[in-house]
Amino acid sequence: MKRPSFRRCGHAHGAMSPEDQAVIGQVRAMLTAMRNPQPWTPGHAQDIAVRVGPFIERAQPRPGDDHGPDLIAVALRHPDTPHAAAYLHGKKLGYNNRGWLRCETAAILGTWQPAYAMLTHAAADLPLPEDVGMAPAHYGVHVEARRSDNTGYTLLRLGPYFQTWLASRDADRLNTELAGRAATVLPAFTLTAKDAPFHVSEHESYTDPYDADIAGLLAAAIAGVSA
Repeated sequence: MKRPSFRRCGHAHGAMSPEDQAVIGQVRAMLTAMRNPQPWTPGHAQDIAVRVGPFIERAQPRPGDDHGPDLIAVALRHPDTPHAAAYLHGKKLGYNNRGWLRCETAAILGTWQPAYAMLTHAAADLPLPEDVGMAPAHYGVHVEARRSDNTGYTLLRLGPYFQTWLASRDADRLNTELAGRAATVLPAFTLTAKDAPFHVSEHESYTDPYDADIAGLLAAAIAGVSA
């Protein structure tokens, strides 16, 4: 019986095309990267590799909000970012417009390496799932108490807001409230409300602003430090 022989896409038996060699090289690089992940250090503005189900995705930590021991804020990125084609492909697959997300540090594999790209949804031309296992980490409002030398503290934190305009609206409302009672608030301090990123690593210090009397929350915070 004649034993069948298997050939590679039109090449002689046993020959390896440049395309085959490139794929094998990518696989070897990926396996090396998986065995030897590069440690990620918070605050270094480095993209990270995070686990999303059985896949690995590229994520950008939010500056200033990447120091939490358990949670940080990230935005998922197409593996070929910042190229224009990657933006269009990422939009098609659901990478764009997800905003900032809460990422458990236990899901971080390490610093992003190009070799991980073949393990992403994008490489498989699959859309990201609706539930990527990360809750939104959007925006907040901080009421800051500052002395003339710019020292001070944060009096009140509201959040998370899921839309920036809501955070800006509440900041304006609080500033109007503060302007009306500036002389009786806190002596030697200037109080200002401003919209800011929601610091997910400090989520326990925030008060949920939805269905809440934010003016009442401000008055209670002021009363608490004035007592």
